[in-house]
Amino acid sequence: MGETIRLTAAQALVRWLIAQENEEGDSFIAGVWAIFGHGNVAGLGEALYAARDRLPTWRGHNEQTMAHAAIAYAKQMRRRRAMAVTSSIGPGATNMVTAAALAHVNRLPVLLLPGDVFAHRGPDPVLQQVEDFADGTVSANDCFRPVSRYFDRITRPEQLMTALPRAMNTLTDPAMCGPVTLALCQDVQAEAWDFPVSFFAPRVWHIPRPRADEGELARAAEALKSAKRPVIVAGGGVHYSGATDALREFVEAHDIPVAETQAGKSALPWDHPLNFGPIGVTGGSAANAICNEADVILAVGSRLQDFTTGSWSLFRNPERRMFCLNVNAYDAAKHGAEPVQGDAKLGLEALHALLGEARAPAPDASLRETWFAAVDPLTAAPGPDDNALPTDMQVVGAVQRATGDKTVVMGAAGTMPGELHKLFKAGRPGSYHMEYGFSCMGYEIAGALGIRMADPQADVIAMVGDGSYLMANSELATATMMGIPFTVVVTDNRGFGCINRLQRATGGAPFNNLLDDAVHANESHIDFVAHAASMGAVAVKAGSIAELEAALARRGEVTDRPYVVVIDTDPDPSTPEGGWWWEVAVPEVSDRAEVRKARAAYETALKERV
Repeated sequence: MGETIRLTAAQALVRWLIAQENEEGDSFIAGVWAIFGHGNVAGLGEALYAARDRLPTWRGHNEQTMAHAAIAYAKQMRRRRAMAVTSSIGPGATNMVTAAALAHVNRLPVLLLPGDVFAHRGPDPVLQQVEDFADGTVSANDCFRPVSRYFDRITRPEQLMTALPRAMNTLTDPAMCGPVTLALCQDVQAEAWDFPVSFFAPRVWHIPRPRADEGELARAAEALKSAKRPVIVAGGGVHYSGATDALREFVEAHDIPVAETQAGKSALPWDHPLNFGPIGVTGGSAANAICNEADVILAVGSRLQDFTTGSWSLFRNPERRMFCLNVNAYDAAKHGAEPVQGDAKLGLEALHALLGEARAPAPDASLRETWFAAVDPLTAAPGPDDNALPTDMQVVGAVQRATGDKTVVMGAAGTMPGELHKLFKAGRPGSYHMEYGFSCMGYEIAGALGIRMADPQADVIAMVGDGSYLMANSELATATMMGIPFTVVVTDNRGFGCINRLQRATGGAPFNNLLDDAVHANESHIDFVAHAASMGAVAVKAGSIAELEAALARRGEVTDRPYVVVIDTDPDPSTPEGGWWWEVAVPEVSDRAEVRKARAAYETALKERV
């Protein structure tokens, strides 16, 4: 085995992580988020302290949201770097399960290091231990299994010799990328073993770019050559592959229109003549019209979730053929699509070469003009005599007018994903960051922190509703402590406005979504300005769209902490234009006539599904 060094398992793990680099020469694991408890403070905590000058450790306020910050960092870094997150056992660990699911759905790398029970089982049951009456090997960390791409429980120090390379391989594999969970038995963290010195030699991890099969490429190219109404669906894989330039060159050479998913938005600038805008349930009329009639669909780097496909009711041409260019075989073959399994950038370049001079019939440019003519008035500033409560669309317009070359607008859940997908005009790749794979309430503020850590020069604006803000806001205190500035726009519509609209659209009565429709002994009057300020943020209230614009214009004055702007909004209006059917099951039996009517419409829509 050669020269050895005696280290605890925790020390070996930390030393090994420090030695792992990406192709740019940076440590692949940029740092560790940690909330210590009895399950990790003595072992991993001591090891991180000793290495704090080489591997920074940051203290979060909630295990879930500090993991969200790590995931947002990886997303903004296009998966070229990632972070680790450690918690104690029990509730600290299970708090991270939601974040693991978020990373799993979005195919994003994060290394989760929850503490675990004693491997030697002497003190069983230890504080916070979950006991399975029929299986002595189960702990709370088994909850991570279905939401981890790779899971391992470290019960001996030497198991790191195999577990760590497997973990890193998963984090850097574009097809298998996702969360890795290494459950660290708390006694094992402190146990020592003679590790080979060679195990800690620096290693560069090259993210592979697998080339698609020649036959798959040829079939897709032939279909595109003969297509009369082709369309490209640009997904998040375009960004992760660094394929935005390749996409632009491809569509310009062959005159193929592009529709953008939530994850793919900003792949082309909004004003590119071949960018027909957002697709699907939260899509625009231009992209959806193109997709509805398309005879050849090339989905690039997309999971093809139901919001993209309109619950598979969008692509209605009976002669259509769908090809999926995706690095992951599972995604490439969804719903009978013809797979083109490979890297998005290399795949587009190969298809470009195979198509030669072929050009599709020019798409109808008037569709874009009609779309913008319909929605631009919705985002315009209200007149000085308009005393109506602002709409979310007007808030998006105010933010749009405040953006600059370095602005990144982000969000995750509630009303804003739909409005931003439809209305925000992303001017450059990476200027739009939406977590809509899991649409996880509470991602926004922590995500803004992660984005700013990934790009310290970015002007990050997080769009968050009052409901999502209340779910997870504590990383405002973390960002203040760390001196990391970003802007948060809180739209207070007094509840879960978008779900209230969905409830009514499916025939339901307003119930338990808006605060006024929930059981309460006292009316809810939450002072979000005071709340944000109490955690150290600079916070202001905007009483109108004009005041919101003035407040946003001053955000550059706050350089060492978050800047929070709160504005009251109307929960009822949403953009009426665009959109597509989304399958939400309506009860077959109800005393309410509204529900019975909605059920009839639902059954009709089911018959029309592709």
